[in-house]
Amino acid sequence: MSTTETCFCGAVQLAFSIEGDDLVNSFVCNCLDCRKLTASMFASNFTIRDASLKYVRGQDKIKTFAMTKTIATGNTMTNYFCSVCGSLMYRISSGWPGVAIMRIGQVDDLTLHETTLKPQVETFTKSRVAWCKGAEGAEEYFGNYYAGETERSKL
Repeated sequence: MSTTETCFCGAVQLAFSIEGDDLVNSFVCNCLDCRKLTASMFASNFTIRDASLKYVRGQDKIKTFAMTKTIATGNTMTNYFCSVCGSLMYRISSGWPGVAIMRIGQVDDLTLHETTLKPQVETFTKSRVAWCKGAEGAEEYFGNYYAGETERSKL
């Protein structure tokens, strides 16, 4: 199955596969970087093989910003933004080659938010605010599950 995501203003649209091995995982992240980047208490993400990621329009409108100093793993995280409206389209980590980190809320087919892209994992629960109870049904991890920190949160 192929689907799309579009920035807030519509200038950038991406198409990608979420079939088979192309969809790596879906997760909620409570790390402080994701909180700052989204101006929210967590980020709702999914990961795909970046080979399936194609620009439908607006590749010339993409700007990047890379950060290393605050990333928990020390890897470089490059953010790809629409230069018109500022929407974050995806992220690439130097520590996770071949994978694009996408935002569930950017996906155009809203039914996928509740089905295929529903978060399976929740990371950095140690940073989760007390008034948020987490993603229902997701496996909860105290730290960065994707960096090998497999300590489970207490349920």
